[in-house]
Amino acid sequence: MNHVEIAEKLVELLGGSGNVVSATHCATRLRLVIDNEDLVKKEEIDDLDGVKGAFFSSGQFQIIFGTGTVNKVFTHFGPLVGATLEEEDSNKKESHSDAAKKKMNPFARFARTLSNIFVPIIPAIVAAGMLMGLLGMMNTYNWVDPESGLFVLLDMFSSASFIILPILIGFSAAKEFGGNPFLGAVIGGIMTHPLLLNPWGLSDAQPEVLDFLGFGVELLGYQGTVIPVLLTVYAMSHIEKSLRKVIPNIVDLLLTPFLTVILTGFVAMLVVGPLGRALGNGITAALDFVYNTAGPLAGLIFGGLYSTIVLTGVHHSFHAIEAELLVSVGGNFLLPIWAMANVAQGGATLAVFFKTKNNKVKGIALPAAVSAFLGITEPAIFGVNLRYRRPFIGAAIGGALGGFYVVFTQVMANGIGLTGVPMFAIAKDPLNYGIAFLIAIVGAFVATLLLGWKEEGK
Repeated sequence: MNHVEIAEKLVELLGGSGNVVSATHCATRLRLVIDNEDLVKKEEIDDLDGVKGAFFSSGQFQIIFGTGTVNKVFTHFGPLVGATLEEEDSNKKESHSDAAKKKMNPFARFARTLSNIFVPIIPAIVAAGMLMGLLGMMNTYNWVDPESGLFVLLDMFSSASFIILPILIGFSAAKEFGGNPFLGAVIGGIMTHPLLLNPWGLSDAQPEVLDFLGFGVELLGYQGTVIPVLLTVYAMSHIEKSLRKVIPNIVDLLLTPFLTVILTGFVAMLVVGPLGRALGNGITAALDFVYNTAGPLAGLIFGGLYSTIVLTGVHHSFHAIEAELLVSVGGNFLLPIWAMANVAQGGATLAVFFKTKNNKVKGIALPAAVSAFLGITEPAIFGVNLRYRRPFIGAAIGGALGGFYVVFTQVMANGIGLTGVPMFAIAKDPLNYGIAFLIAIVGAFVATLLLGWKEEGK
């Protein structure tokens, strides 16, 4: 593969360097913001050597090359369109993320904002989830005495991420909303202050009520909560921006943080915090009701529809709900359902690999299937299954069957973000998760072969 030639050809098929507003890449794909999408020759790009699929999504034109290859292509492609991977580039008028958001509808922009806030936090929650899984096995199989120093320390390590979750969210959210990230972390710290009763892990404890100007303020902390701190930091960012407009530069460093923390602190404790808590409790109660009432039927529907939801980009907003569930319900019952939909895409792609006579599709399908089994579905969805349509339907059938089983056996996860094989590390019931894993793959594989598809002419 000649990466220089591919990069040059890409620029031509994208309508020239001037048609590329911004460019970056992730682990497997080039992510491009395009000025005039009508100038993009998608079918010819699909036929380029090394390209595993191309699609418009979330305000971007994304070209799948695969791990390793995408880095080499971008090395030559970036300079041709004036792109850089550096986050802080004084010559750039706006970031790639901002350019992409301008191309999205309001709902997709909202979902992307939540994704940008929670994706950086996922490693902390994954680490905590894996520790919880390890502790669960230690306790179940009596590997270690629960009163031992080792168990107590590991338990402390596992709960830390959830106790300081508002601080992590505060930092990340302030950065996304355009506020000072450290002030966002301070607001998270206020909402988890030691003087406030820590509700995380408690059920019957009652907080003290403080009299403030005739208002009764409950001294109840927000450890482990999500929505209250999101709303509060959003308010903080607007307060900070408004203050910077009116405070003279000479005293900005002193007065803006001082007034921002005071005003936002009152807003958090008196208004936004309690409202956010009520909203978060309402969302989790509604989901818990559906989960316990509809049961496996809910898993069947959500498992079948999740991949379609992925096409809209709305799935990016689910991280916030899943994080709330982890604390309020004690486990994430949505993630196993999403995992079934993802691995089912791999099962459908595997069926295409075995049956297709198109050598290029074969070359794409096998690594795409493996990628889907590891939780990365874009190569399978956009590179293979949507191209033929019926395999995508077959994957939906497999996802529905797997979703039905994980809800029927009440499989939950200790974290967010990991699906496919990696989710075994945070699954509370690895055995039933493994059975559901096979059901989803085999169901999608068989359904795809039965549905069949029309091979491309060339």
